[in-house]
Amino acid sequence: MTLMPGVQGLLGLHRTLVPAFSCFVSSPAQLTSVGLPRLLCTITATVSDSKPSVGPENESLLESLTFMGVDVKMVRQRQPGVLRKVITNEQGLAHFLHGKGASRKVVAGIISRYPRAITRSGEHLEQRWAMWRSVFKSDSEIVSILDRSPESFFRSSDNDNLEKNIVFLGSLGLNTKDLHRLLTTAPRTFSNSVELNRQMVEFLEDVCAELGGEDPGQFAKVVISRNLYILIRSTKRVKANIDFLKATFKMSDPELLALLQGAGAEILDLSNEYLKRNLKMLQEKLVSLGCRKVDVKKLIVCYPTVLFIGSDTLSSKLDCLLKGGITMRQILEKPKVLEYSTQNITGRLEELHKLRYDFEKNGINILDSSRKRFDAKLERLAVSSEE
Repeated sequence: MTLMPGVQGLLGLHRTLVPAFSCFVSSPAQLTSVGLPRLLCTITATVSDSKPSVGPENESLLESLTFMGVDVKMVRQRQPGVLRKVITNEQGLAHFLHGKGASRKVVAGIISRYPRAITRSGEHLEQRWAMWRSVFKSDSEIVSILDRSPESFFRSSDNDNLEKNIVFLGSLGLNTKDLHRLLTTAPRTFSNSVELNRQMVEFLEDVCAELGGEDPGQFAKVVISRNLYILIRSTKRVKANIDFLKATFKMSDPELLALLQGAGAEILDLSNEYLKRNLKMLQEKLVSLGCRKVDVKKLIVCYPTVLFIGSDTLSSKLDCLLKGGITMRQILEKPKVLEYSTQNITGRLEELHKLRYDFEKNGINILDSSRKRFDAKLERLAVSSEE
Protein backbone atom coordinates (compact mmCIF):
# COMPACT_ATOMS: atom_id res chain seq x y z
CA MET A 1 0.00 0.00 0.00
CA THR A 2 1.37 3.48 -0.96
CA LEU A 3 1.36 5.97 1.91
CA MET A 4 0.38 9.63 1.44
CA PRO A 5 3.29 12.10 1.61
CA GLY A 6 2.04 13.47 4.95
CA VAL A 7 1.98 10.04 6.55
CA GLN A 8 5.41 9.25 5.09
CA GLY A 9 6.69 12.42 6.73
CA LEU A 10 5.22 11.41 10.05
CA LEU A 11 6.81 7.97 9.75
CA GLY A 12 10.16 9.59 9.06
CA LEU A 13 9.69 11.78 12.12
CA HIS A 14 8.67 8.66 14.09
CA ARG A 15 11.88 6.83 13.10
CA THR A 16 13.95 9.81 14.17
CA LEU A 17 12.22 10.67 17.44
CA VAL A 18 11.29 7.29 18.89
CA PRO A 19 14.92 6.17 19.50
CA ALA A 20 15.65 9.55 21.02
CA PHE A 21 12.73 9.27 23.45
CA SER A 22 13.18 5.55 24.14
CA CYS A 23 15.49 6.20 27.06
CA PHE A 24 12.78 8.33 28.77
CA VAL A 25 9.57 6.42 27.94
CA SER A 26 8.47 2.77 27.77
CA SER A 27 4.94 2.83 26.29
CA PRO A 28 2.81 4.56 23.64
CA ALA A 29 0.85 6.29 26.40
CA GLN A 30 4.03 7.92 27.70
CA LEU A 31 4.96 8.98 24.16
CA THR A 32 1.64 10.85 23.93
CA SER A 33 2.26 12.64 27.22
CA VAL A 34 5.53 14.13 25.92
CA GLY A 35 3.85 15.64 22.89
CA LEU A 36 4.09 13.11 20.00
CA PRO A 37 0.97 12.79 17.88
CA ARG A 38 -1.34 9.87 18.85
CA LEU A 39 -0.98 8.59 15.28
CA LEU A 40 2.66 7.81 15.97
CA CYS A 41 1.73 6.05 19.19
CA THR A 42 -0.87 3.99 17.33
CA ILE A 43 1.74 3.02 14.72
CA THR A 44 4.16 2.02 17.50
CA ALA A 45 1.56 -0.13 19.27
CA THR A 46 0.41 -1.77 16.03
CA VAL A 47 3.93 -2.69 14.95
CA SER A 48 4.88 -4.09 18.39
CA ASP A 49 1.63 -6.09 18.77
CA SER A 50 1.53 -7.56 15.28
CA LYS A 51 2.00 -11.33 14.86
CA PRO A 52 3.51 -13.18 11.90
CA SER A 53 0.79 -13.91 9.39
CA VAL A 54 -0.14 -17.51 8.72
CA GLY A 55 0.18 -18.57 5.10
CA PRO A 56 -2.82 -19.81 3.11
CA GLU A 57 -3.67 -23.46 2.70
CA ASN A 58 -2.37 -25.23 -0.38
CA GLU A 59 -5.48 -25.52 -2.56
CA SER A 60 -3.93 -28.16 -4.79
CA LEU A 61 -3.13 -30.28 -1.74
CA LEU A 62 -6.67 -29.85 -0.41
CA GLU A 63 -8.10 -31.10 -3.70
CA SER A 64 -5.72 -34.07 -3.74
CA LEU A 65 -6.55 -35.10 -0.17
CA THR A 66 -10.27 -34.69 -0.72
CA PHE A 67 -10.09 -36.89 -3.81
CA MET A 68 -8.25 -39.52 -1.75
CA GLY A 69 -11.07 -39.57 0.80
CA VAL A 70 -9.09 -37.90 3.58
CA ASP A 71 -11.07 -36.14 6.32
CA VAL A 72 -9.72 -32.62 5.76
CA LYS A 73 -11.63 -31.27 8.76
CA MET A 74 -9.80 -33.74 10.99
CA VAL A 75 -6.49 -32.75 9.41
CA ARG A 76 -7.18 -29.09 10.29
CA GLN A 77 -7.90 -30.08 13.88
CA ARG A 78 -4.83 -32.27 14.31
CA GLN A 79 -1.96 -30.82 12.28
CA PRO A 80 -3.20 -27.78 10.32
CA GLY A 81 0.30 -26.68 9.31
CA VAL A 82 0.54 -29.63 6.92
CA LEU A 83 -2.14 -28.07 4.70
CA ARG A 84 0.06 -25.02 4.14
CA LYS A 85 3.05 -26.99 2.88
CA VAL A 86 4.02 -26.53 -0.75
CA ILE A 87 5.76 -29.88 -1.21
CA THR A 88 4.11 -33.07 0.07
CA ASN A 89 4.11 -36.75 -0.82
CA GLU A 90 0.51 -37.87 -0.36
CA GLN A 91 0.39 -39.69 -3.69
CA GLY A 92 3.73 -41.41 -3.07
CA LEU A 93 2.58 -42.44 0.42
CA ALA A 94 -0.66 -43.85 -0.95
CA HIS A 95 1.18 -45.80 -3.65
CA PHE A 96 3.64 -47.15 -1.09
CA LEU A 97 0.94 -48.28 1.36
CA HIS A 98 -1.22 -49.77 -1.40
CA GLY A 99 1.81 -51.84 -2.34
CA LYS A 100 1.92 -53.17 1.21
CA GLY A 101 -1.71 -54.20 1.13
CA ALA A 102 -3.45 -51.15 2.59
CA SER A 103 -6.86 -50.29 1.16
CA ARG A 104 -7.88 -46.82 -0.03
CA LYS A 105 -9.97 -46.41 3.14
CA VAL A 106 -7.06 -47.36 5.41
CA VAL A 107 -4.71 -44.91 3.67
CA ALA A 108 -7.26 -42.11 3.99
CA GLY A 109 -7.71 -42.92 7.68
CA ILE A 110 -3.97 -42.90 8.32
CA ILE A 111 -3.54 -39.47 6.73
CA SER A 112 -6.64 -38.08 8.45
CA ARG A 113 -5.38 -39.08 11.90
CA TYR A 114 -1.69 -38.34 11.36
CA PRO A 115 -1.38 -35.79 8.53
CA ARG A 116 2.39 -35.39 8.81
CA ALA A 117 2.65 -38.83 7.25
CA ILE A 118 2.42 -37.11 3.83
CA THR A 119 5.69 -35.27 4.47
CA ARG A 120 7.74 -38.48 4.51
CA SER A 121 9.75 -39.26 1.37
CA GLY A 122 9.62 -42.56 -0.47
CA GLU A 123 13.18 -43.38 0.62
CA HIS A 124 12.32 -42.69 4.25
CA LEU A 125 9.25 -44.94 4.04
CA GLU A 126 11.22 -47.81 2.52
CA GLN A 127 13.91 -47.60 5.20
CA ARG A 128 11.48 -47.41 8.10
CA TRP A 129 9.35 -50.25 6.75
CA ALA A 130 12.42 -52.48 6.49
CA MET A 131 13.26 -51.76 10.14
CA TRP A 132 9.73 -52.58 11.27
CA ARG A 133 9.82 -55.79 9.26
CA SER A 134 12.84 -56.84 11.35
CA VAL A 135 10.41 -56.87 14.30
CA PHE A 136 7.07 -57.84 12.74
CA LYS A 137 6.27 -61.00 10.79
CA SER A 138 4.42 -59.55 7.79
CA ASP A 139 3.43 -56.41 5.90
CA SER A 140 -0.21 -57.01 6.77
CA GLU A 141 0.63 -56.93 10.48
CA ILE A 142 2.27 -53.53 10.11
CA VAL A 143 -0.62 -52.20 8.02
CA SER A 144 -3.01 -53.32 10.76
CA ILE A 145 -0.98 -51.41 13.36
CA LEU A 146 -0.85 -48.27 11.21
CA ASP A 147 -4.60 -48.48 10.75
CA ARG A 148 -5.04 -48.45 14.55
CA SER A 149 -2.21 -46.11 15.48
CA PRO A 150 -0.47 -44.29 12.61
CA GLU A 151 1.53 -42.16 15.04
CA SER A 152 3.54 -45.19 16.13
CA PHE A 153 5.07 -45.43 12.64
CA PHE A 154 5.14 -41.81 11.45
CA ARG A 155 5.79 -39.82 14.64
CA SER A 156 9.59 -39.85 14.35
CA SER A 157 11.39 -39.00 11.13
CA ASP A 158 14.80 -40.16 12.36
CA ASN A 159 15.40 -43.61 10.90
CA ASP A 160 18.99 -43.80 12.14
CA ASN A 161 17.83 -43.26 15.71
CA LEU A 162 15.12 -45.91 15.30
CA GLU A 163 17.65 -48.45 14.06
CA LYS A 164 20.06 -47.69 16.92
CA ASN A 165 17.28 -48.08 19.49
CA ILE A 166 16.14 -51.41 18.03
CA VAL A 167 19.71 -52.69 18.26
CA PHE A 168 20.20 -51.32 21.79
CA LEU A 169 16.93 -52.66 23.19
CA GLY A 170 17.54 -56.00 21.53
CA SER A 171 20.95 -56.14 23.23
CA LEU A 172 19.19 -56.02 26.60
CA GLY A 173 17.63 -59.37 25.89
CA LEU A 174 14.22 -58.00 24.94
CA ASN A 175 12.69 -60.40 22.45
CA THR A 176 10.77 -59.65 19.27
CA LYS A 177 7.47 -59.74 21.15
CA ASP A 178 8.72 -57.09 23.60
CA LEU A 179 9.93 -54.84 20.76
CA HIS A 180 6.59 -55.38 19.00
CA ARG A 181 4.74 -54.16 22.10
CA LEU A 182 7.07 -51.20 22.58
CA LEU A 183 6.65 -50.03 18.98
CA THR A 184 2.87 -50.22 19.14
CA THR A 185 2.21 -49.17 22.74
CA ALA A 186 5.02 -46.75 23.59
CA PRO A 187 6.47 -45.57 20.24
CA ARG A 188 8.00 -42.50 21.88
CA THR A 189 10.63 -44.91 23.25
CA PHE A 190 12.13 -44.98 19.77
CA SER A 191 12.09 -41.19 19.48
CA ASN A 192 14.31 -40.99 22.55
CA SER A 193 18.03 -40.86 21.97
CA VAL A 194 19.78 -44.15 22.68
CA GLU A 195 21.68 -42.35 25.44
CA LEU A 196 18.44 -41.36 27.19
CA ASN A 197 17.15 -44.95 27.08
CA ARG A 198 20.53 -46.18 28.31
CA GLN A 199 20.29 -43.83 31.31
CA MET A 200 17.05 -45.46 32.43
CA VAL A 201 18.46 -48.96 31.94
CA GLU A 202 21.55 -48.10 33.97
CA PHE A 203 19.39 -46.54 36.67
CA LEU A 204 17.31 -49.73 36.96
CA GLU A 205 20.48 -51.82 37.11
CA ASP A 206 21.77 -49.62 39.94
CA VAL A 207 18.48 -50.03 41.83
CA CYS A 208 18.81 -53.80 41.59
CA ALA A 209 22.40 -53.75 42.81
CA GLU A 210 21.54 -51.46 45.75
CA LEU A 211 18.74 -53.81 46.83
CA GLY A 212 21.04 -56.81 46.73
CA GLY A 213 19.87 -58.26 43.42
CA GLU A 214 22.15 -60.77 41.73
CA ASP A 215 21.37 -59.97 38.07
CA PRO A 216 20.90 -56.22 37.38
CA GLY A 217 20.64 -56.75 33.64
CA GLN A 218 17.82 -59.25 34.00
CA PHE A 219 16.09 -56.96 36.50
CA ALA A 220 16.10 -54.04 34.02
CA LYS A 221 14.80 -56.30 31.26
CA VAL A 222 11.95 -57.61 33.44
CA VAL A 223 10.89 -54.12 34.57
CA ILE A 224 10.82 -52.83 30.97
CA SER A 225 8.87 -55.89 29.80
CA ARG A 226 6.30 -55.34 32.56
CA ASN A 227 6.07 -51.57 32.12
CA LEU A 228 6.39 -50.46 28.51
CA TYR A 229 6.05 -46.78 29.43
CA ILE A 230 9.00 -46.61 31.81
CA LEU A 231 11.50 -45.64 29.11
CA ILE A 232 9.53 -42.48 28.32
CA ARG A 233 9.50 -41.39 31.96
CA SER A 234 12.29 -39.68 33.86
CA THR A 235 14.61 -41.49 36.26
CA LYS A 236 13.65 -38.81 38.80
CA ARG A 237 9.99 -39.87 38.70
CA VAL A 238 10.76 -43.58 38.95
CA LYS A 239 13.19 -43.04 41.85
CA ALA A 240 10.61 -40.94 43.72
CA ASN A 241 8.05 -43.74 43.39
CA ILE A 242 10.49 -46.43 44.54
CA ASP A 243 11.55 -44.34 47.56
CA PHE A 244 7.91 -43.61 48.41
CA LEU A 245 6.88 -47.28 48.35
CA LYS A 246 9.85 -48.32 50.47
CA ALA A 247 9.30 -45.60 53.09
CA THR A 248 5.51 -45.93 53.26
CA PHE A 249 5.43 -49.69 53.78
CA LYS A 250 8.78 -49.98 55.56
CA MET A 251 9.89 -52.66 53.13
CA SER A 252 13.12 -54.59 53.45
CA ASP A 253 15.44 -54.64 50.43
CA PRO A 254 14.41 -58.21 49.44
CA GLU A 255 10.69 -57.29 49.75
CA LEU A 256 11.09 -54.19 47.59
CA LEU A 257 13.18 -56.05 45.02
CA ALA A 258 10.51 -58.75 44.70
CA LEU A 259 7.78 -56.12 44.34
CA LEU A 260 9.63 -54.14 41.66
CA GLN A 261 10.44 -57.09 39.45
CA GLY A 262 6.91 -58.37 39.89
CA ALA A 263 3.60 -56.57 39.42
CA GLY A 264 4.99 -53.48 41.18
CA ALA A 265 6.90 -52.57 38.01
CA GLU A 266 3.59 -51.60 36.42
CA ILE A 267 3.06 -48.59 38.70
CA LEU A 268 6.58 -47.12 38.52
CA ASP A 269 5.73 -44.74 35.67
CA LEU A 270 2.80 -43.11 37.49
CA SER A 271 2.99 -39.50 38.58
CA ASN A 272 4.31 -39.42 42.13
CA GLU A 273 1.46 -37.15 43.23
CA TYR A 274 -1.12 -39.46 41.65
CA LEU A 275 0.44 -42.45 43.40
CA LYS A 276 0.41 -40.69 46.78
CA ARG A 277 -3.15 -39.44 46.38
CA ASN A 278 -4.57 -42.81 45.38
CA LEU A 279 -2.74 -44.62 48.18
CA LYS A 280 -4.03 -42.13 50.75
CA MET A 281 -7.61 -42.59 49.54
CA LEU A 282 -7.18 -46.39 49.49
CA GLN A 283 -5.88 -46.40 53.06
CA GLU A 284 -8.74 -44.22 54.29
CA LYS A 285 -11.34 -46.42 52.59
CA LEU A 286 -9.90 -49.69 53.87
CA VAL A 287 -9.49 -48.39 57.42
CA SER A 288 -13.12 -47.23 57.37
CA LEU A 289 -14.05 -50.82 56.49
CA GLY A 290 -12.16 -52.21 59.47
CA CYS A 291 -8.85 -53.09 57.78
CA ARG A 292 -5.46 -52.67 59.45
CA LYS A 293 -2.29 -51.12 58.03
CA VAL A 294 -0.88 -54.59 57.51
CA ASP A 295 -3.91 -55.38 55.32
CA VAL A 296 -3.21 -52.32 53.17
CA LYS A 297 0.41 -53.41 52.72
CA LYS A 298 -0.70 -56.93 51.84
CA LEU A 299 -3.07 -55.61 49.18
CA ILE A 300 -0.41 -53.37 47.60
CA VAL A 301 2.18 -56.15 47.58
CA CYS A 302 -0.23 -58.68 46.07
CA TYR A 303 -2.03 -56.32 43.72
CA PRO A 304 -0.12 -53.01 43.29
CA THR A 305 -2.08 -52.04 40.19
CA VAL A 306 -4.99 -51.25 42.51
CA LEU A 307 -3.27 -47.86 42.70
CA PHE A 308 -4.26 -47.22 39.08
CA ILE A 309 -7.92 -47.10 40.15
CA GLY A 310 -9.32 -43.68 40.99
CA SER A 311 -10.65 -43.25 44.53
CA ASP A 312 -14.33 -42.84 43.56
CA THR A 313 -14.25 -45.86 41.26
CA LEU A 314 -12.50 -48.02 43.85
CA SER A 315 -14.95 -46.99 46.55
CA SER A 316 -17.88 -47.85 44.28
CA LYS A 317 -16.45 -51.31 43.50
CA LEU A 318 -15.80 -52.13 47.15
CA ASP A 319 -19.27 -51.00 48.20
CA CYS A 320 -20.82 -53.06 45.41
CA LEU A 321 -18.96 -56.21 46.46
CA LEU A 322 -19.71 -55.79 50.15
CA LYS A 323 -23.38 -55.12 49.44
CA GLY A 324 -23.44 -58.31 47.36
CA GLY A 325 -22.33 -60.41 50.30
CA ILE A 326 -18.57 -60.51 49.68
CA THR A 327 -16.36 -59.93 52.74
CA MET A 328 -13.26 -57.73 52.95
CA ARG A 329 -11.25 -60.83 53.83
CA GLN A 330 -12.27 -62.40 50.52
CA ILE A 331 -11.48 -59.23 48.57
CA LEU A 332 -8.01 -59.00 50.15
CA GLU A 333 -7.37 -62.64 49.24
CA LYS A 334 -8.60 -62.20 45.63
CA PRO A 335 -7.98 -58.50 44.84
CA LYS A 336 -8.02 -59.04 41.05
CA VAL A 337 -11.81 -58.95 41.28
CA LEU A 338 -11.35 -55.18 41.48
CA GLU A 339 -10.20 -55.14 37.84
CA TYR A 340 -13.77 -55.51 36.65
CA SER A 341 -16.15 -52.59 36.23
CA THR A 342 -18.82 -51.87 38.82
CA GLN A 343 -21.46 -52.66 36.18
CA ASN A 344 -19.82 -56.02 35.45
CA ILE A 345 -19.55 -56.90 39.15
CA THR A 346 -23.17 -55.90 39.81
CA GLY A 347 -24.45 -57.98 36.90
CA ARG A 348 -22.53 -61.09 37.94
CA LEU A 349 -23.61 -60.80 41.55
CA GLU A 350 -27.27 -60.55 40.50
CA GLU A 351 -27.01 -63.64 38.28
CA LEU A 352 -25.29 -65.64 41.02
CA HIS A 353 -27.77 -64.58 43.68
CA LYS A 354 -30.61 -65.87 41.49
CA LEU A 355 -28.93 -69.29 41.67
CA ARG A 356 -28.38 -68.88 45.43
CA TYR A 357 -24.64 -69.12 45.03
CA ASP A 358 -22.86 -69.44 48.40
CA PHE A 359 -19.80 -67.17 48.35
CA GLU A 360 -18.76 -68.14 51.87
CA LYS A 361 -18.67 -71.80 50.90
CA ASN A 362 -17.45 -71.55 47.29
CA GLY A 363 -15.31 -68.41 47.41
CA ILE A 364 -15.23 -65.57 44.86
CA ASN A 365 -13.01 -67.04 42.13
CA ILE A 366 -16.03 -67.16 39.87
CA LEU A 367 -16.13 -63.35 39.81
CA ASP A 368 -12.56 -63.24 38.52
CA SER A 369 -13.09 -65.08 35.25
CA SER A 370 -13.64 -64.33 31.58
CA ARG A 371 -17.16 -63.83 30.29
CA LYS A 372 -17.01 -67.15 28.48
CA ARG A 373 -15.91 -69.09 31.56
CA PHE A 374 -18.41 -67.28 33.75
CA ASP A 375 -21.31 -68.11 31.43
CA ALA A 376 -20.20 -71.76 31.27
CA LYS A 377 -20.11 -71.92 35.07
CA LEU A 378 -23.58 -70.38 35.26
CA GLU A 379 -24.96 -73.05 32.93
CA ARG A 380 -23.52 -75.82 35.11
CA LEU A 381 -24.90 -74.20 38.23
CA ALA A 382 -28.33 -73.85 36.63
CA VAL A 383 -28.38 -77.52 35.68
CA SER A 384 -27.31 -78.55 39.19
CA SER A 385 -30.03 -76.44 40.81
CA GLU A 386 -32.71 -78.11 38.66
CA GLU A 387 -31.64 -81.64 39.57
